[in-house]
Amino acid sequence: MGRLFGTDGVRGVANADLTAEMALGLSVAAAHVLAEAGTFEGHRPTAVVGRDPRASGEFLEAAVVAGLASAGVDVLRVGVLPTPAVAYLTGALGADLGVMLSASHNAMPDNGIKFLARGGHKLDDELEERIEAVYEEHRRGEPWERPTGAGVGRVREYDEGFDKYIAHLVAVLPNRLDGLKIVLDEAHGAASRVSPEAFSRAGAEIITIGAEPDGLNINDGCGSTHLDLLKAAVVEHGAHFGIAHDGDADRCLAVDHTGEEVDGDQIMAVLALAMRERSALRSGTVVATVMSNLGFKLALEREGLKIVQTAVGDRYVLEEMKEHGYALGGEQSGHVIILDHATTGDGTLTGLMLAARVAETGRSLRELASVMERLPQVLINVPDVDRSRVKTSGELAAAVAEAEAELGSTGRVLLRSSGTEPLVRVMVEAADIDQARSVAGRLADVVKSALG
Repeated sequence: MGRLFGTDGVRGVANADLTAEMALGLSVAAAHVLAEAGTFEGHRPTAVVGRDPRASGEFLEAAVVAGLASAGVDVLRVGVLPTPAVAYLTGALGADLGVMLSASHNAMPDNGIKFLARGGHKLDDELEERIEAVYEEHRRGEPWERPTGAGVGRVREYDEGFDKYIAHLVAVLPNRLDGLKIVLDEAHGAASRVSPEAFSRAGAEIITIGAEPDGLNINDGCGSTHLDLLKAAVVEHGAHFGIAHDGDADRCLAVDHTGEEVDGDQIMAVLALAMRERSALRSGTVVATVMSNLGFKLALEREGLKIVQTAVGDRYVLEEMKEHGYALGGEQSGHVIILDHATTGDGTLTGLMLAARVAETGRSLRELASVMERLPQVLINVPDVDRSRVKTSGELAAAVAEAEAELGSTGRVLLRSSGTEPLVRVMVEAADIDQARSVAGRLADVVKSALG
């Protein structure tokens, strides 16, 4: 069996790759593995279970709840809430385990299961591997040890989770949002109720789009992966700016009053300066991935701040932040982690903090975001090559060195093997788009000849 757990839980087409049987089995396995690890020792275990609005989430949630309860875990069902809300409630309620059913920004037919440890943090890789191994053992016929009588888990709805999470979001804001008109695109996803309520309680006037989930329309032409509707709505309504989330609302992208996109790098730059003013940016450092725009790095250096870069994936950003105590990190795609207030990327929190900065300074988002200039970036995927030799090919190394010398300090080259496909990604940044295209094209040709 191939590895089930990816960088963000188990994902696949619901009822094909990810079945009710798998959801139930993985949940029972998680309960047994955490019990063996001593997580439940000395008390009756509790889990928080939430989901996004996908139709398949209804039966998958039922399977997860059944699996946990059959293994002796009490379950608090919080219903449709964002991934960061489930993470927050797992920590705030002292639960031993959190489970979120979502495939984030993926299309509606997909779904996923993410397990969270006590405190709302991602499970360690070793625990995920053990859960997968135990699941496979029992899938092949090894019987479970099952509680009976009063030992089975009890299930109850926890509707209070909605208000508890929103109260947390509003409480951590440094100032109110009175006077701001903001368009919110909820991607017909998990934040469709949460985000408008939080922004309204914080004082903003809001216009919502993409906030009518029907189980089938999540991420469909809207949200952080499709910004055209938001851009048009911001201009039409004369709003100060717009905020877009993805299906499980762990991302946040923005649009300024002119309809121009403000990406995750720009959002982090704005928040970094705001946090420095409040002495909340520990070590004057922001954590980002190697895919962040060079303009972001240059902007931070100009402001006297440091950047630590990790491999692509918010899990690597979070690991670096936790290990060294950094307060802010994220990705260009809009996963922004504010570790003092969240254990994962939180799109609603990020949007609120961005709005608070606009309200506090009286400056437009466009002006605030101009602290960094996005350098032109060209990405070429080169398929059907031996990606394992990216770091060992002398011919490729020489071509990269030549390109870097040509670009100088105002450009950058990044060659990266895909983790899932037989291809190599060639990314080039330069002050001039034509130069970026030219260098990227030449490097892509070398990749084909050297690794083909």
